[in-house]
Parts: sequence; C-alpha cells; structure tokens
Amino acid sequence: MEDKKVLLSVKDLHVKFRVRGRILTAIRGISLDIYENESIAIVGESGSGKSVFTKTFAGMLDSNGFISQGQLIFNDDELADTVVKLNGTANSMMNSARKKLDEYSKLEFGAETYKAILALESEKKERGGLSAEEAQKAEDEVRDLVHERTEAFNLKQTLDPHKEKAQIKELADKISRLDKEIKDLKARNERLAKEKAAEVAHDSAYLSQYNEKMAALKAKYAQEIQAQVAPETLKRNEILAKEIYLSVGRYPLHTRIKLSNKLVKALKKAMQMGVDLDDDVQRSAVFDTVTFRVRYLDETPQQLHGTCILNLANMHYAKDWTQVRGRRIATVFQDPMTSLNPIITIGKQISSVIIKHQGCSEHEARKRALELMRKVGIPKAEQRFDDYPFQYSGGMRQRIVIAIALSCQPKILICDEPTTALDVTIQAQILQLIKDLQKEFGYTIVFITHDLGVVANIADRVAVLYAGQIIELGTVEDVFYDPRHPYTWALLSSLPQLAQDGGELYSITGTPPSLYNQIVGDAFAPRNPFCMKIDTLEEPPMFQVSETHSAKTWLLDPRAPKIEKPAGIQNIHEKLMAAFNIQGKGGVKVG
Repeated sequence: MEDKKVLLSVKDLHVKFRVRGRILTAIRGISLDIYENESIAIVGESGSGKSVFTKTFAGMLDSNGFISQGQLIFNDDELADTVVKLNGTANSMMNSARKKLDEYSKLEFGAETYKAILALESEKKERGGLSAEEAQKAEDEVRDLVHERTEAFNLKQTLDPHKEKAQIKELADKISRLDKEIKDLKARNERLAKEKAAEVAHDSAYLSQYNEKMAALKAKYAQEIQAQVAPETLKRNEILAKEIYLSVGRYPLHTRIKLSNKLVKALKKAMQMGVDLDDDVQRSAVFDTVTFRVRYLDETPQQLHGTCILNLANMHYAKDWTQVRGRRIATVFQDPMTSLNPIITIGKQISSVIIKHQGCSEHEARKRALELMRKVGIPKAEQRFDDYPFQYSGGMRQRIVIAIALSCQPKILICDEPTTALDVTIQAQILQLIKDLQKEFGYTIVFITHDLGVVANIADRVAVLYAGQIIELGTVEDVFYDPRHPYTWALLSSLPQLAQDGGELYSITGTPPSLYNQIVGDAFAPRNPFCMKIDTLEEPPMFQVSETHSAKTWLLDPRAPKIEKPAGIQNIHEKLMAAFNIQGKGGVKVG
C-alpha cells in the first residue's frame, strides 16, 4: 500500500457511551490507515464495534457517545485548503491575541519551576485526602451500587401490582437496602477524607516544610518570568495569532471571539507547562483542545491562507460536518426502506441532496439524478423518477440509496451490511454494482459485515474486530488463507460453506465480554480453546506476520507453543475458491 495515499488515518481511537450512569467502552484503541480507492471490510460478531467504528468517522455517533481519546485524520486537499478574509475585525482580533501571547511567553522561562509548584500542591492535596487510587475505587463502588439500584427500580416498574406483589416487595426492599448502602458508602468516604485533612492540618512539621518549599519555588518562579522574550519567539507568536484566526475564521462572529479566547488560554497553559510550540505535532495538540488547527501558509493584504489538519475526532461544529458527511463520507445502510422518506418521491430525494451539496439548479439536479438512476441500474429512469419508495422493490430501493450516497461523489462510501435485507440473487447484483461504480467514481469502500462470503467477493483488505479492537488485519488472501488469530479461525470455521456433509456446523462457544468492565488480558481468552495463562493476564501486542498482515495474539510470540489451525480450515484455499467463486489472487467475481 506504499504507493497509495492514506485517506483516513485512525490513531489510538477510544469511543465510549454513557448508559444509565455507567460508561461503556465500545472502541478500545483502534489504529488503522484507510487508503484511497481500496475496499476494506470490517468483520466481526454483532457487538464487536463495527458500526460504532464507522459512525465515528462519519459523524453519526448517538448523542450519548463520545470520543475519549485518539485521532481521525482525514486527508482531503480541497477541504484542507483554508482562506479567511482580512478586515478590521480580523486584524483587531489577531493584534489582541498576539499582544497576549507576547506577554504569556515570559511564562515559558519558568515552566520547570511551575511544574514543581504543581507537583508540590498535588502532593499536599493527596496527603490531605483520598489518593487518586482510593478516590477512583470509591467512585467505582458507588457507581456500581447506583447501577444495581437503577436496574432494580426499572424491573420493579415492569411488574403487575395485582399479580406480582411478592416480587414488587422484594425489589422495594432491595432498593431500600441499596439506598442505605450508597448513603453509608458516601458518608464513609467523606469521613476518611476529613480525617486525612485533619491529620495534615495538625502536622505542623510537614506544613512548615511545605510552606518553606512553596515560598522558595514561588520566589524562583517570579524571578524567572521577568526575562526578556527573544525576537524569534515574538515572530512565532505573530504566526500563532494568524493560525488562531485561520482556525476560527469559518465560525460566526460571537463563536469566533469565544473560540479565539479559548485558544489564547490554551496556548498560555501550554507556555506555562513548557510545551514546545515550535514543534508542529505539539502545537496541533494544543489547538485540538479547542478546535482543529489551520496551519499558516501565506497571506495577501486581503486574506490569510492556510491548510488545516482535519481531525474528525475534534470536529464539533455542525457546519464542519456538512462539508464532510455526504460530500466526502457517505453511508449505505442495511434497510433501504428506513433510509428513504416514504412520502417524498425518489427523484426529489436524490435531486435535493445534489442541490444542497453541489449548489446547482433544480433542472441540472434533475439531469444528474436521472443519470445516477441509470448508472445504478434503474430501468426507465424518467418514468420512475416521480415514483414513491413503496413502488420500488427492495433491490431497487437499495440501488436508489446507493445513488443518493454517490450523488456528491464521496471519497469514502461506508456500506453497513447493505445486502442483509435482500435475497441472495439481489445481494450479488448489489455487490457487483458497488464494485463496478467504484471503478468509475474512484471511491474507497468500507464494508461492514458479519458475512465472510461478502468479504471474499468485495474486499482488498480485511480488519477483524473483537470487543472493540482490531485483532487481525491483512489482505483478503492473508486473512482467508493464512489466518493467525484464534477468533479468525473460529469465524472461518463457522462458515456453512466449509461444513462437511453430515457433519455438525461449528459455532463459537460463550459470548463476547461486557464492555462496561475493564478487560484484563486477551478479550477472546474466555472463549479461546487455545487459551494460555498469559492470555488471562496481559493484553497481547499486534504481531507483524508479514508486510501486509498482522494479528493480536500471544500465539505469535516466539515463546508460545506451536498450535495448528483447526482441521476444518486447513488447506481451505480451494474450498473458498469454489464456495465464493473467487478468481485468483486479488481478483473476485460475484455470482
């Protein structure tokens, strides 16, 4: 893939959801590069994180979901290119920001001393209260009890007061007991914190030593930040002020001012902490706490010109997403009937998207919509243009959904199990259509599926997900013909096409782990028939099998015993070729 451009770079992505007072971690540290004009399949059982992963970079997470860590760098030259006009307001905001940054730059001279002051304060705070570990443990205990109470209350609400009085009373008693436990636990934690605070308050020797150290550090800090700021730093601050305005220039004025002030404060904090703002990566990280950074390139008297590092993980402005969702990243969902508006004609649904994103006239949008309908195989497109979704078959509706997704010629087309609701013959036609259109439009396909037959027929590469992590990644040949992770072995063994006549169909025992809890070791260990002790203790790293193939399993450690793949998937090349009609390395045929 060295010769292909990285279109989307996912780095250490963590996605969490707030569910009934608890935190569920759906994606746990995914890193993946998705290339231009490739087809990559995301496979795994239900609940493995496939849809959550793609919804994250499509900007479609549910309202209770959030990215807690990581980056989603989208490389699009057209979107990255940024121009903002210069006027009186712009110049005033930049001058104000530059003056503040020039003053704050003095703080950089005392960064080490400032960090020593913070460390001393932190030490006193921890000594005079619960430690970080104790506080976290106390918080976890209370949260677990609150969750248990919520579950009991919800169950009680579902019971019939006339027929299930005994169960209702039992649950009411349980709720009362949990209420008391929660109250007692909170009181205990508060008492422990007060006892520790009192202990420190009466430790005159410690307080005297603390005050002496703090006074010395503050005196040293006050002296250090009186130094003269170098001309090079002033020049850097001038560029920083321009980058601030470039980064907020697309917002309305009140938001622009608010975010500009936030960026100045973030840069002040960075200077206090000694962050190297001349380092491009560290500077971008500071900007990312507020909004994604636009790097300064050049300017004229009329405008500033820059290029943005488009981190989708840090995109919160609705208008930013309208530039990405649909125009650059489009999605085809499972059920076409729920993707289409039943009371709006097919033609109107396609043309309205074209008008919104491409700014053309209604007449031109109609022409483009009809052309798309023909491309996706709708017969007599002119006659069917004003039909409603219920007048189309399931396969035809899915073709229309694909046409809508392609109406703005996106860079990435996410296909979220788009053939699940269709019969086998229509599935094959839709898969072939998606592949044929890829050659014409040049988009990248990200295909979500649990059907490995679909993978064999459409993918260049495969990422196998389990419990929110990529546990195997490689070309379709790597993963099908030389799988290395026991979970991938289990998925392949479950293929009905590989079952022997009269034999039992293989199924994976157990269930995936709860993503509410912290997972220790290998998440697949409880279901892994080849589990070793190390699997239950430490999470395996991603081992490199070849230049294109990697797997996250301790079985690839040189110290691990040599384990043969299950008999059912040994020498499966010919079986797969026959089962899925695969035509040679790198080539596939549907049908």
